[in-house]
Amino acid sequence: MTIKKVMTRDGSPTFHSSEYDETYHSTGGALTEADKKYSEACGIERMEEADILDICFGLGYNSAAAINRFRGKRISIVGLEQNQGIVDEIVRMGDEYPFRCAEIMRKVAEEKEYHDIKTSVKLIMGDARETIKDLNDNSFDCVFLDPFSPKKCPELWTEEFFLEIYRVLRREGKVATYSCARVVRDNFRSAGFTVRDGPVIHRRGPATVAEKAYDTSQ
Repeated sequence: MTIKKVMTRDGSPTFHSSEYDETYHSTGGALTEADKKYSEACGIERMEEADILDICFGLGYNSAAAINRFRGKRISIVGLEQNQGIVDEIVRMGDEYPFRCAEIMRKVAEEKEYHDIKTSVKLIMGDARETIKDLNDNSFDCVFLDPFSPKKCPELWTEEFFLEIYRVLRREGKVATYSCARVVRDNFRSAGFTVRDGPVIHRRGPATVAEKAYDTSQ
């Protein structure tokens, strides 16, 4: 697979994947999309601390946006990513990386983890369908779900995979994703989530926020 840099309309770079024939972010603005469709959609600014699972970590933009929003409070992120090539681009971008926490993300790309008093990031490489199985039940407040589209990467939009996401989320935890495809929302509902519209950013349709249903047994 080859990847080619593409500049988006808000001045932030993303990359085009030859394997999936899609860009990693909306060309309307990668930085804006990362912040609005994930951190803002999950409402992390209202939390005192947050444990986040970032599925399809890629360039780390969604995690970086969360770190920037959560500055000064405790945040722990676990990223799942299969393609080492896109992770390597975090280092190659240098000063072009569009978030203040660029040094944190470079360390994650190189060493697969970063820890300080308030911020913890761990990157797990491999197929997310398998690596998610090693994560503990009820471990996360939010999940950022950012694979390639359901048409190009259907394996990460299935009810089976969503059941794993449901398992690792805490009660009333939220999943944020850019897709509003009917099959995606139907699979969320089949897995036990309630579904609502997320923000409309750089696309005609809204994003999606899925919430783990309240379960008194947990």
